[in-house]
Amino acid sequence: MSYTIKYPLFLSSDFQLILGQLNLYYRTKALMYEKNDVMNLFQTAKVQYEYLVSNGFPVNMYEVYVAYEVTLNHNCALSIYFDKYEYAGGAHGLTTRESDTWDLKRSKMIHLRNLFPRGLDYGQCIKNNIKEQIEEIRKDESYWFFDNYQELVDKNFKEKSFYLSPEGLIIFFQQYDIAPYASGIPTFLISYGSCGAKAPFCKPSYR
Repeated sequence: MSYTIKYPLFLSSDFQLILGQLNLYYRTKALMYEKNDVMNLFQTAKVQYEYLVSNGFPVNMYEVYVAYEVTLNHNCALSIYFDKYEYAGGAHGLTTRESDTWDLKRSKMIHLRNLFPRGLDYGQCIKNNIKEQIEEIRKDESYWFFDNYQELVDKNFKEKSFYLSPEGLIIFFQQYDIAPYASGIPTFLISYGSCGAKAPFCKPSYR
């Protein structure tokens, strides 16, 4: 079994306190993942290895790979996502994505609701926007999404599954949520201004 776990180390003369806390937070998460999940998978790999060897079957190498991408680092807004790939035999591994967005000035996490005006049903607006994007994609590449994608978008939309970019917020779904494995992790851009979305550059308009 092989594994690689990458996590960020933020260095800046600005926001030193919160960045130091984030460095500790992500390092601790990485170490806990290694101690618990990776070691549990390693024990499973050992049992599988012994079984395969004793029965003369080919041995598959188990693998874990965790990487991150900083998608926005502007003024005092910081957005990042982590992709965790695990392979434990079979046809292919599985990648899952997690994300965080931070207001460094206020030392707090930015939630999806913070990006929209009060009283707006932003969730429904986002889901409608995503369905329209999928309809356009399916005109040329229908195989990229399941036929019942509209129902699946409603079912699998998660408030935490977003990160920010300079152009807007990105909504993502996990593999198999709305599309086949070959489609990877589907992402959809909701531009600033669409559905009333505000650019989160630490303005006093946050709620």
